[in-house]
Amino acid sequence: MEIAGLPAHPLIVHAAVVFTPLAALLVIVFAVLPRYRWLTRWPTAAAVVAALLAVWAARLSGRAMLEANPALAQLVVTHQARANLLSLLIIGFAVLALLGTWLLPGPTALASGRGAVTSRTAVLDKVLPAVLVVAALVVLVQVVLTGDAGSRAVWG
Repeated sequence: MEIAGLPAHPLIVHAAVVFTPLAALLVIVFAVLPRYRWLTRWPTAAAVVAALLAVWAARLSGRAMLEANPALAQLVVTHQARANLLSLLIIGFAVLALLGTWLLPGPTALASGRGAVTSRTAVLDKVLPAVLVVAALVVLVQVVLTGDAGSRAVWG
């Protein structure tokens, strides 16, 4: 898999490195600042979807790169293992984050107050934001570890 004659993986991985931390940070802001959920709901959902797509595009391009050059297999063992874990974690994170953007209440930007989402349950309002913060931190750590292993494989 190539883009303009260059291996696609080193190019695509930059999208995962940008969108995954961005999505994690937006999810944390969305979870801990309910007052601004009206402002962060759609950017958070969009960043989460972009991160999910970027991580999976990086995974697929990484596999294609490895198939095209099997000599890399020994160099990228740690990176590949961490990337496999990240690709699974990002699915769970995306499901939780998108559920959060759908279910968690928040005020409206309308001056009339119409359109404000009311609380469904008090438990949901307390537990889901905490779970979102933990999931965001886990994904954030995993993307750093995966990128670190990849850069060490390339640069020693």
